[in-house]
Amino acid sequence: MKSLNNLTSKQLYQWLNEASKQAINGKLPTYIPLLQNIDPRLLAISVITKDNNIISAGDTNITLALMSIIKPFFLLYLLSELEEALVFKKVGNLSSNYPFNSLEQLQLDDGFPRNPMINSGALTLASLLPGKDSQTRCNILQQWLNKTGKCNLFLDQLMLKSVRSLPNINNQKIIEKLTKINHINEPEITLDTYNKICCLSGTIIDLARLGLLLVKSSHISEKNTFIVREIMNSCGLYEESEKFAQKIGFPSKSGVSGAILSIVPEQGAIACYSPPLDNQGNSVASLFILEKIANYLNN
Repeated sequence: MKSLNNLTSKQLYQWLNEASKQAINGKLPTYIPLLQNIDPRLLAISVITKDNNIISAGDTNITLALMSIIKPFFLLYLLSELEEALVFKKVGNLSSNYPFNSLEQLQLDDGFPRNPMINSGALTLASLLPGKDSQTRCNILQQWLNKTGKCNLFLDQLMLKSVRSLPNINNQKIIEKLTKINHINEPEITLDTYNKICCLSGTIIDLARLGLLLVKSSHISEKNTFIVREIMNSCGLYEESEKFAQKIGFPSKSGVSGAILSIVPEQGAIACYSPPLDNQGNSVASLFILEKIANYLNN
């Protein structure tokens, strides 16, 4: 069986070329103006092994907002800072067949967020971050991730302004529901915290470095990384999670910016980026590349 260490730049560029033809089957998101106007031809990949060997290809110098890919990492942070029982008293770990921003799923579950990868769960976790205001909470998470992940995340103020420019009715309704049943406090701070941490940004290489935290880290317990990987495996690609887990087998998390982060247990992490999305909000070209890599490793 091959490993990530066997990959070459030539192979990555070949897959990127093939993936570019797949990207035309996706669409840019319409509810964040900056993402709606981004170049759909952008394409990048970065692979990092557990020995910190990095191989990258494509548009690696551009920066991208992590969006929902940040969710596994503030779960990881909270597991590192709080007791596991406290975290999962506030959010579950079950998969959902509803869209990531579904209010209906929350209502069916009597106001208890089904998992940390959908918006109701992520908003709940945002309420647990320490700090007197949203900026302080975002700064604390950003600094922890940059220190432990050896990356250079920054808060993209232009992206944050774009996120705020159109009302996210679903998130507002979710916040209202969570507040009404006393599941969260300080709803305005919580929502603004969530918006800010989703706008933490970096290069595709920064994203790959973050992924390595879920492979090995001297600062994080193996138990916590295992918990996060398992939830990514069952919930990270929303309604497509089960199908992807059976077909590809990499614990993964997608973001509406067009990035997908995948973990290859015991080997390393793969970060892919291409803006056009499928109907579930996952990058079409990134999913194509990950399938190519999975086939490569298994043959």
